[in-house]
Amino acid sequence: MKRLGDVLFAIALILIVCIPLLIILLVTGLVFREKPIFKQTRIGKKNRKFIIYKVKTMKTIRTDHGSLLADKDRMTAYGTFLRSTSLDELPQLWNVLKGDISFVGPRPLLPEYLNEYTAEQLKRHDVLPGITGWAQVNGRNNISWDAKFKLDVWYVNHQSIWLDLKIIGLTFVRVIRRDSVTKTGFVTTEKFQQPSIKQ
Repeated sequence: MKRLGDVLFAIALILIVCIPLLIILLVTGLVFREKPIFKQTRIGKKNRKFIIYKVKTMKTIRTDHGSLLADKDRMTAYGTFLRSTSLDELPQLWNVLKGDISFVGPRPLLPEYLNEYTAEQLKRHDVLPGITGWAQVNGRNNISWDAKFKLDVWYVNHQSIWLDLKIIGLTFVRVIRRDSVTKTGFVTTEKFQQPSIKQ
């Protein structure tokens, strides 16, 4: 039932946002002078790898040694706007149609984090990841990784259609209020690293 809702909702939204998305991609290409779509490998349900799609929000600027500059040095006001309004997430509607993700679920993270999770934290991969989730409407980048994972596991243990509808409603409220920016002023967050002594 949830999968059917995901597909129908994704198709409806694609029909609604296809023209605005094309405009955003055109503007992004002109602003960054790069391909406007950002692709990255993430981990989904049962630890399966997939490619996630987003609108690019940071310039590709490298040091003389070939490594990328820090996120804060590559972020632009335009990119911050895209993230704070969640417009950069629109291409993930394609991921929903493909079955990589759902509208609601724990956010899909990088493959490099897999070896860092505790057995309890790995439960977040028992369900499809989502465009938004319980952790996103309860702090997003302003809470610790440990708090995020506890919220993700809580969602896995309590998931229901009514909870999903509540999360979607809260997501719209937070997008309108533009709660995406962290308290430090950045929309990115530090990489996850498990404490040396696991609890």
